[in-house]
Amino acid sequence: MGGAYHRDNDPSHPAEVSGFRMDRYEVTVGRFRRFVAVYPESRPVAGAGAHPAIRGSGWDADWRSRLPADRAGLAASLKCKPGLHSWTDDVGENEARPISCVSWFVAFAFCAWDGGRLPTEAEWNYAAAGGSEQREYPWGNAFPNATYAVFDVSRSEVVGSKSPRGDGLWGQADLAGNLWEWVLDYDGSYPPSCRDCANVESGAERVIRGGSWWQPQPEDVSTMSRMPWDPADVTDGLGLRCVRRP
Repeated sequence: MGGAYHRDNDPSHPAEVSGFRMDRYEVTVGRFRRFVAVYPESRPVAGAGAHPAIRGSGWDADWRSRLPADRAGLAASLKCKPGLHSWTDDVGENEARPISCVSWFVAFAFCAWDGGRLPTEAEWNYAAAGGSEQREYPWGNAFPNATYAVFDVSRSEVVGSKSPRGDGLWGQADLAGNLWEWVLDYDGSYPPSCRDCANVESGAERVIRGGSWWQPQPEDVSTMSRMPWDPADVTDGLGLRCVRRP
């Protein structure tokens, strides 16, 4: 996928993104378990996980200190809220639920280890809005309910539980609801009209997109929904998906 569109369905924010592939599902507990099994060897090297057209978008060696020191520390960080986090130390019934309680740094590290990268905010929004179709929700403009997205419920659900009804134009599931998702960008004003742009220069918080299971209002899971978030913070309502070259 790739092309021109308006960020947040706003004609004053035009953008163009080069071709990319996005994971169909949010990263699951079972998939993330493989990263944990080989940690800390799975930590990225400097420059890994970069967008090929965006200078300075790869892993910064100074971020190494923001990652857990060892496997036990990583596993402990994934258990941020008993009863709501999805991680279990042993294989269990949550393997197909999305992994939660991941910081931006851990999310970046996972995608780099997996041969991909975090999506730019422009890429994530392009996929959710169906590109130039400028959808209000990933499935179209129909008002959301429980048949389209996981929101206003008590916990996350198995990835793809609302497929195909709630899928985006290119088949991605849960772009609305289930878990918020990390993107590459710092929070701040959008870069001007651009091709393959991202805010990677400076900031205190990173952007999360898409809403989660605990959002009470339908507009919270629209393709325009975005929030700033502390990149070191972990919560049961926040996960990730990766992108890679087409």
